[in-house]
Amino acid sequence: MNDRFVKPLALAVGLALSAGASAASYSAFDVSELDHGKSPCGDFNGFVNAKWIAAHPIPADRTRWGSFDALREDSLDVQHGIVESAAKQAASLPAGSIQQKIGYLYAAGMDEKAIDHAGFEPIKPQLARIDALQSPAEIAAYIRDSYAQGQPAVFRFGGNADFKNSDQQIAYVGQGGLGLPTADYYSKPDYAKIRDAYLAHIAKLFELTGTKAADAQTQAKAVLAFETRLAGVSMLPTELRKPENRYHLVSFAEADQLTPDFDWAAFFKAQGADVGSSFSLSQPKFFAEFEKMLKDTPASDWHAYLRFHAINRAAPYLSKPFQQEDFAFNDKTLNGQKEMKARWKIALGTVEESMGMALGQLYVADHFPAESKARAEALVQNLRAAYKQRIENLPWMSEATKQKALEKWASFTPKIGYPDKWRDWTGLQIQPGRYFADVEAADKFNYDYMVAKIGKPVDRDEWGMTPQTVNAYYSPQKNEIVFPAAILQPPFFDPKADDAINYGGIGAVIGHEMGHGYDDQGSKFDAKGNNVNWWTDADRKAFEERTAKLAAQFDAYQPLPGKHVNGQLTMGENIGDLGGLNAAYDALQMALAKNPQEAASKIDGYTQDQRFFLNWGRVWRGNIRPEAQITLLNTDPHAPAQFRAIGAPSNMAAFASAFQCKPGDAMVRPPETQVKIW
Repeated sequence: MNDRFVKPLALAVGLALSAGASAASYSAFDVSELDHGKSPCGDFNGFVNAKWIAAHPIPADRTRWGSFDALREDSLDVQHGIVESAAKQAASLPAGSIQQKIGYLYAAGMDEKAIDHAGFEPIKPQLARIDALQSPAEIAAYIRDSYAQGQPAVFRFGGNADFKNSDQQIAYVGQGGLGLPTADYYSKPDYAKIRDAYLAHIAKLFELTGTKAADAQTQAKAVLAFETRLAGVSMLPTELRKPENRYHLVSFAEADQLTPDFDWAAFFKAQGADVGSSFSLSQPKFFAEFEKMLKDTPASDWHAYLRFHAINRAAPYLSKPFQQEDFAFNDKTLNGQKEMKARWKIALGTVEESMGMALGQLYVADHFPAESKARAEALVQNLRAAYKQRIENLPWMSEATKQKALEKWASFTPKIGYPDKWRDWTGLQIQPGRYFADVEAADKFNYDYMVAKIGKPVDRDEWGMTPQTVNAYYSPQKNEIVFPAAILQPPFFDPKADDAINYGGIGAVIGHEMGHGYDDQGSKFDAKGNNVNWWTDADRKAFEERTAKLAAQFDAYQPLPGKHVNGQLTMGENIGDLGGLNAAYDALQMALAKNPQEAASKIDGYTQDQRFFLNWGRVWRGNIRPEAQITLLNTDPHAPAQFRAIGAPSNMAAFASAFQCKPGDAMVRPPETQVKIW
């Protein structure tokens, strides 16, 4: 039962690839998909992807469809087989094994009859306790106790590496408590219809728990007013990208002075968290308002707010009317999804949320060969060499800052495929036929696992993403790049393909993740993962002049009429794309220099340079529903896919040369707006 709007792309593969005649006999790229009615110099995304998009409409149970989504569907099919097998054999599997726990949890999620029979009985005790709250002290105690069960309320709390001492885990407390994607949704006229729909959604959930319609409307208005007040002191995603807005170390005395009606020592004691003498209270303005609301907001409004969030959090795991209402607002209204997902996907999603790393352990046992990991590790090393060369040759950076940048480069830790050690699931009790109780047990188990790490050294072997996830990430505090097994496949990586395809796919994504270490926020962390300034003032100014041009480039893109990309929100990903694609191109040239025959050859009529960019474009093919696009424009640090396909290449002379583009073509940015950073 995770928060809905809690939220960081990329990947890897080998250099020891076949070339020459064997590569030429296998195209790895279907050129019949190219739209020759469009010019690669004018509409590169359309040239590569328009025909495919037209032939692959968005499935009714999806909000978008593209390369990533197709791979995710493949991964789901594999996982489906794993959980189905575990469910059928669960009773005879070793007691307490992860296979048995996964089997019981999945089977319970598939038992719709039992779930419907339970109705909302599982949350009645929680709702009754909320209704009994009267004083600020009782409300604070409820929040404290709810959190101790792994059920967040009002704000967010978790453990993470200390921004100033990356070897140590500390507690972070930050803003939260909103049911809409960002604070803007509560005030801007553009979202008035969504606010109306949200109000109706809140009222409907109250009615489903037996509240009379008129009372449900009154309580829904109280919830919206309550959240609107929180939104008024909440930072937007662009502000939250800045490290200084996510870290504010305070003592207990300082925290209690800000919120005298909320005892932080009592809170952490209830969680079993060893926070020492300080923690990060990351957005003080939010907590000052929280304190005021404890004092001046009527208990009845607190009842409405806490009841709604308890129901809303539980709705996906309750009977069908709750599930349908959850879908109607969160999926259909906010994101345009036409149909609910098949029941097996919903049940599998619960397993993923509750025991994702355990499921990953079963996934890689049969679906990730050792040679793929070795090839990926080799390609990472080639991209590292290319990135180092780019840093060394930067004309705008001083030698002093370059040395610090190279120190960071030297300390990159790549993780490929899956963890070297697996998490222990001993202690998680999953009982057959108890879906809601099992989900709550997993929430509590995972929450306690997180809390237990606070106050201890950071485990640098731990992964923050499961192997079956089609994605990748960079952690500035660990200075690591992580590439799960599920993304190491076409169109990103193909062991039978020529170098150009792999460097334009996985190579560029590896470079992208490395680039996060040097993006507008990652560059504020040093080689050890500490938030310190390692730049000279002149170099930082030169860097920001270049990033401002990149922001302007993406600000101009409009995925929908009048709806622009936010160049600041997407800055980190755009820097990652630009640096990563340049580094991957350099690495390709290094590889081709060792193989002149392949360098001079064409496959399906296209040169290696052209195929490099064609596969980069193919990675970003996709379509998205307008509603989902609007939500993502407000919340997602990634630019829409069609602009990622063209954004970085349009700044590269190598692209113009590959396709013989001329000044004035859309894919050739004028010198004064062309962006060169890393």
